[in-house]
Amino acid sequence: MADPQDKEDELAGTEQPFVAHLVELRDRLIKAIIAIGVMAGVLAIWPGPAHLYDLLAQPLIAHLPKGATLIATSVISPFIVPLKILLMAAFLLALPVVLYQAWAFVAPGLYSHEKKLVMPLVISSTILFFVGVAFCYFFVFGQVFSFIQSFAPKSITAAPDIEAYLSFVLTMFLAFGAAFEVPVVVVVLARMGLVSVEKLKEFRGYFVVLAFIIAAVITPPDVVSQLALAIPMCLLYEAGIWAAQVFIKHTKAPEEAGEKASS
Repeated sequence: MADPQDKEDELAGTEQPFVAHLVELRDRLIKAIIAIGVMAGVLAIWPGPAHLYDLLAQPLIAHLPKGATLIATSVISPFIVPLKILLMAAFLLALPVVLYQAWAFVAPGLYSHEKKLVMPLVISSTILFFVGVAFCYFFVFGQVFSFIQSFAPKSITAAPDIEAYLSFVLTMFLAFGAAFEVPVVVVVLARMGLVSVEKLKEFRGYFVVLAFIIAAVITPPDVVSQLALAIPMCLLYEAGIWAAQVFIKHTKAPEEAGEKASS
């Protein structure tokens, strides 16, 4: 019959690492939340929630008829909507810290060749997401709003609701930010061995069609915004194929590299 003391010691030996991981996870989450809170505090002081919304609404305001403005159909919308934008902006500014905390938590459990893969992907995916959001704000919005206003009858005065505009902006930001992650997805699929680089090259024609279908579903019904999403996706797909070849070459496990050298 097993000694109860031995069983207790065995459980104690396995429980402590798990608790330690939970404590570390808690600490990492707290640091990430603090970073977001600090950014929110800074943005609340300058430029302020109201100015942030004015900045976000600028592409639409620039294409509205002279004297037209956005409206609030809810009593608390003038408070809630700028607050949401403040939190969204704070999260984006603190995103490098949040991703670093996630990286610091999982890094000890990774092999050296896996670290070579994960860290560049974290950095590149963050940069690509910001590039997608910036591309949407500085180029796509102007083209979309100009197209919409060109079809508006002269007898109608446009006065969009601020909550509806925020929902539209967030949807477009997520769509373009996610679309610009195409190279990261291609690299991960190729490095995990789910799809070979040769298969990715053969899939080019299908991906072009898929990109235009996605663009037609996500973006408003104008040619400019659809092309603005589909064409970058196609170019980024090619960039992903090139990057996949580089990553596969430089992130092989030691045993993989040894087998290739001996064969």
